[in-house]
Amino acid sequence: MKKLNKIMIAMSAIAMALPAMPLAAQDAASPVVLKGDVMAEKVITAPDGSETREMVPPTTIVPGDRLIFGTDYANSGSDAVSNFVVTNPLPAAVRLAPDADPALHVSVDGGKTWGALSALSITDSDGTTRPAAHADVTHVRWVLASIAPGASGRLTYPAIIR
Repeated sequence: MKKLNKIMIAMSAIAMALPAMPLAAQDAASPVVLKGDVMAEKVITAPDGSETREMVPPTTIVPGDRLIFGTDYANSGSDAVSNFVVTNPLPAAVRLAPDADPALHVSVDGGKTWGALSALSITDSDGTTRPAAHADVTHVRWVLASIAPGASGRLTYPAIIR
């Protein structure tokens, strides 16, 4: 029980730090404003046994809990912005969830190379190569073809606490 309490306390500290996670955009002088957040997905069981999912602040999380990382973007400028890149590093305490969009552009090498997870591979310490897995993802990235003046949107990806 003490070990579980220590894990819950550590994970709570991680959860509180997650919203402060840096977001990377291609140009600091861009009129596109980014704001990141993270929510925990909790399953609520009603007295009749039916289940609903709610998004709640991640105050206490434990390994296996599901989080949704989000980035809101808004073009506050008077011109359209083309090919805007948003890059989010995954915190070490999480792995990309297995149900993440398979078309999501990810990196498994710290942001050096990008692609769909199914197209990436990992070279293990013994020199063998294997297909990359969700747990190998270090970053996610979106390239927004065009953001009109005043336009906004939200980008998300699901993750699981390790």
